[in-house]
Amino acid sequence: MLMRTDPFRELDRLTQQFFGTNGTTTRPAVMPMDAYRSGNEYVVQFDLPGVAPESIDLDIERDVLTVKAERKADFGEDVEVTAAERPRGLFSRQLFLGETLDVDNVAATYDAGVLTLRIPIAEQAKPRKITVAAGAGRKEINA
Repeated sequence: MLMRTDPFRELDRLTQQFFGTNGTTTRPAVMPMDAYRSGNEYVVQFDLPGVAPESIDLDIERDVLTVKAERKADFGEDVEVTAAERPRGLFSRQLFLGETLDVDNVAATYDAGVLTLRIPIAEQAKPRKITVAAGAGRKEINA
């Protein structure tokens, strides 16, 4: 069996075992994201595998969306961890939403480790048609 060694990963593992850290101080925990527009809404998806739905916290303040989630170590007591490469601890990400989005009607679902947010475009930001009146309704204004 061929094994690749990474001295920094081994140092992280030893540090984690010795100090009891979750690795997020030595390696920042990432929250990968996809964002796209679909019709009259934006869809944002975050990969959060292994995160309990009740640990996910969404907050919008002044057009800034903050997503927080936590994945705890699921190792039992009195175990010797051989490898711990999956990120654990607190995950956090902020998105600036802008004024063109309807932040009062954000919908969130969590399925198969993916948090999906649907953010509708505000009515005032949607394109609209303006009808032009024409015809016999003209009046002259005398000054």
